[in-house]
Amino acid sequence: MIFITGGEAMIIQKADLFKNLSPEAMQEISKIMKEESHEKNTVLYTTSSPAQHFFILIQGRVRLTMETAAKIDYTLTREGEIFGWSSMVGRSTYTAGGECVVPTRLVRIDKDELEKVFQRYPSDGMTFYKGLSAAIARRLMENYSSFLSHGGLSSATYGTGQVMSSAEE
Repeated sequence: MIFITGGEAMIIQKADLFKNLSPEAMQEISKIMKEESHEKNTVLYTTSSPAQHFFILIQGRVRLTMETAAKIDYTLTREGEIFGWSSMVGRSTYTAGGECVVPTRLVRIDKDELEKVFQRYPSDGMTFYKGLSAAIARRLMENYSSFLSHGGLSSATYGTGQVMSSAEE
């Protein structure tokens, strides 16, 4: 399944969260995706924003920042990377803030609309959530590894690797 955005093809089935979903579910999901363009320094959401959407990076860079006892930064750079997961795991607000580092194109998906799709296609919902849990575990392991090797997370910036390369397929 190819989702067309602004004249360019984005292969969303290569993104872990959409890999192996049925063509019918993918067709429904493509209808609820909204393409957006944002300027540098645009704040997409903060830790006090209602967690209503999640996002897919098309082009650009997005910095995710958590301010806890220590500041944790991630910079997403790869096409197909998914962020704003808080919206999909039952949180009322986002766990991190999201800001565009450069002019950025992305796709926004409303969590309630996506849940309606998964109510119609429950096996696809299960596949999606298995992918989501794997992506969260992968980020946790990357954070843990970075913490052990750098003594902290404040300087760690990297993508989450959510787009499978041809070598991984």
